[in-house]
Amino acid sequence: MASQSTHPRTGTGSSPTIDAVSLAIIEQLQQDGRRPYAAIGKAVGLSEAAVRQRVQKLLDQGVMQIVAVTDPLTVGFRRQAMVGINVEGDLDPVADALTAMAECEYVVMTAGSFDLMVEVVCEDDDHLLDVINKRIRTLPGVRSTESFVYLKLKKQTYMWGTR
Repeated sequence: MASQSTHPRTGTGSSPTIDAVSLAIIEQLQQDGRRPYAAIGKAVGLSEAAVRQRVQKLLDQGVMQIVAVTDPLTVGFRRQAMVGINVEGDLDPVADALTAMAECEYVVMTAGSFDLMVEVVCEDDDHLLDVINKRIRTLPGVRSTESFVYLKLKKQTYMWGTR
C-alpha cells in the first residue's frame, strides 16, 4: 500500500505532526531566524532547552530550514524569471535535472498550461538566455518553454508556514 501524504497539522498519514507550540516556534523564527532560544521560550511558554530540542526535531524532520534569504539584486543576480515548461512523457527526470541546476531556485510540478514551473535566478540576460536555450530546452523530454521575466519584485515573504 502506498503511503499517503497529509497536512502536517492533522497528524494523519506519514507527515510529522506539528502542534500549536511548534507552529509558534516556527513563527518566531520566521520573524527573526537568529532569535535566541531563551526569547522564543519566553514567547511560547517553554524553557530554552525545550525550544532547542523542538527546533532540532523540526530541522531533522525536514519541516523547516533556517537560512539567510537575500535580495538577488544586491548579491549580483540582476535577472530573474519564471519559466513554464511543457514535457513529453515522465516529468520526474526533467524535474530532477532542473533541481540539479544551481540557477533553478524553485521547481514545481503543476496542473494547467505548464507541466513544470521553474524560478531561475541569473547574473544577467546573457546568463538567462544560456540557461534557457542551452540547458533547459536541451533536456530530453522538454517540448516547449515560456519565460516570464521579472521586472520588479514587489513582495517576497516566507511567513505562510504558520497561517
